[in-house]
Amino acid sequence: QVQLVESGGGLVQPGGSLRLSCAASRSLFGRNTMGWYRRAPGKERELVAGITSLDETNYADSVKGRFTISRGNAKTPVYLQMNSLKPEDTAVYYCQVSTILDDYWGQGTLVTVSS
Repeated sequence: QVQLVESGGGLVQPGGSLRLSCAASRSLFGRNTMGWYRRAPGKERELVAGITSLDETNYADSVKGRFTISRGNAKTPVYLQMNSLKPEDTAVYYCQVSTILDDYWGQGTLVTVSS
């Protein structure tokens, strides 16, 4: 079983930036499809950004032009760069990695955007 642990969340002022990382408890090889999701208070979980095995990316309309998903290495497979953060970006952010064996999810990291 693989555990994913997100880091990089925290409190940031509107307009600020954060970079989220997703670390794996053991190396994840292969060009896996991965994503970042978030759940805001009182809302359903939503896909924020995804990257396919061919490095095709897709983003929620609300974050296009501000967030960037990128592929890392076997131990830290995926990152999310978040710029120009807005209060409505406040949420718990989760990373997800789909391998040929299973889908893995992290426990989440809280991002709070507030002045």
